[in-house]
Amino acid sequence: MIIHIDMDAFYASVEARDDPSLAGKPVVVGGSPQGRGVVAAASYEARRFGVHSAMPMASALRRCPQLIVLPVRMARYAELSQQIRAVFERYTPLIEPLSLDEAFLDVAASERLFGPADAIGARIKTDIRAELELVASVGVAPNKFLAKLASDLGKPDGFLRVDPNGVQAFLDPLPVTRLWGVGKAAAATFERLGVTTIAQARALGSEVLAHYFGKHGRDLWELAHGRDERPVVSDAEAKSISHETTFEADIREPEVLRAILLQLTEQVAWRLRRQGLRGRTVHLKARLADFTTLSRSQTLDTPTDVTQTLWQTVRRLFDERLPPGRPALRLIGMGVSGFDEEGQPAQADLFAEASYEPAPSGTRERALDRVADSINERFGPATLKRGGSCKNRR
Repeated sequence: MIIHIDMDAFYASVEARDDPSLAGKPVVVGGSPQGRGVVAAASYEARRFGVHSAMPMASALRRCPQLIVLPVRMARYAELSQQIRAVFERYTPLIEPLSLDEAFLDVAASERLFGPADAIGARIKTDIRAELELVASVGVAPNKFLAKLASDLGKPDGFLRVDPNGVQAFLDPLPVTRLWGVGKAAAATFERLGVTTIAQARALGSEVLAHYFGKHGRDLWELAHGRDERPVVSDAEAKSISHETTFEADIREPEVLRAILLQLTEQVAWRLRRQGLRGRTVHLKARLADFTTLSRSQTLDTPTDVTQTLWQTVRRLFDERLPPGRPALRLIGMGVSGFDEEGQPAQADLFAEASYEPAPSGTRERALDRVADSINERFGPATLKRGGSCKNRR
């Protein structure tokens, strides 16, 4: 069984944990509206006003004038993320982080020690609340797709188990938009076909779905049956480390997209250094409003874990390699692959595309990263943080 754990409104919840006077108030973490900042995270109280992550901060304040806007404290969130990870490691070494606040756990080999998967998930949820004063939503299911779906449906403060013998009963009534990869364009196609539920999508058959959605249609058909064969892969075993985010509303503004991309880059760089990894190939992933997915990559002369080098490279891909006209995006992501560990050759590309001119080696920036990581590990919240993660950095 697989467990998916997702911290509820993580950044905002950490702020309320550290400052109890914020409890019950509409809080967002992000950049200044004067600097074209974006919302990195919103409390559930803020979400009631229609405020959501990746929204321009100026728009969020128009929706909720009483909004409390706090700056991003990435060092603090990383510190709490490490403590959450330590809780996971009590129960299994098979942990696949998706971000600072979200992870898959494979607990099949742990059940003889700790009991069934749902009991392990409940213990982890209890430990996080008792020790860290934070709330996690937990999904327990036979595979990744179902586990993540269960944790999403249970939010906030949720716990949901999908019985292996009740997968179709769980899936069939759900909206077809709950299938991974069904965005606005795919949802519109399903609507034209008169399909609103997963059961109806499944009934169409794989050939019909492939006709309308190409290869992705067959994937949708598999998911509609609750099938997902992907294993949980820990950072230590991974051939790539990446982060991506899907927006609740399409975003066109390049300044906003760059700010989000920098946040993703900071998280990936931190995970690389945590695992002692350096990668040669930097990837950019972008999904357009019509669900077309674009992948761009650049291979460097030497492997790196330097935040600034990774940021300069992925920003160049964003600025120079996406289609002209600044199309609206519904997803953006970045990743690093081609790990060069102990002289081993680079691994295959994550999103696979051509390589070209390398970025600078960033010796000074590597030293700064090491100093910042050392200070953050020792003292927790630090004043040393990379500027501009929530504003334009041209």
